[in-house]
Amino acid sequence: MDKTTITDIAALEALYGTPGKASLIKVADHLTPLYHKWIASSRFCVVSTVGPDGTDGSPRGDDGPVVTVDDPKTLLLPDWRGNNRMDTLRNIVADGRISLMFFVPGSNNVIRINGTAIVTVAPDILARFGQQGRQPRSVVVITIVEVYSQCARALMRAGLWTAADESTGLPSVGEMLAEQEAGFDGAEYDASWGARAKSTMW
Repeated sequence: MDKTTITDIAALEALYGTPGKASLIKVADHLTPLYHKWIASSRFCVVSTVGPDGTDGSPRGDDGPVVTVDDPKTLLLPDWRGNNRMDTLRNIVADGRISLMFFVPGSNNVIRINGTAIVTVAPDILARFGQQGRQPRSVVVITIVEVYSQCARALMRAGLWTAADESTGLPSVGEMLAEQEAGFDGAEYDASWGARAKSTMW
């Protein structure tokens, strides 16, 4: 093993030292009133899961709160329409461990939740998210083990909410698909994406 690779916790702790008091006292095992307020304001989160085939990170967004707070220990995450790969859901069914990072535009803070999850199709839970004739096909029920705020430095360094639009010149999804499969019509995929997304958002 390369001597520059850290292979034990003691060496890691020696490198970084003792965590500050704020980083320790911020952790709760349930949603306090202020953590509840923050989570209820978030329309976007990143969901991380683990399963027999590896790890997965998935963005989740909604036009209102991305999760519903059922009680101080429980969150409900509707699974709205996506690409049907089901990477997150497969992992939850197989393992159940889950982590979420909640963002609010303009805030450099992030709220993190670690816990366990199940996938439910209980009619009464699905019905809670019914609107305009639509329901999610399933809902992820998350039991909170710990919740805490994340230091703002990462978003501040990235200038996430203040940087200019840097998307010009990036490859499109159609171009990336065409790179993966010869003969795939990436231009047609990109041209039809807007209308397709609008009609299949939910």
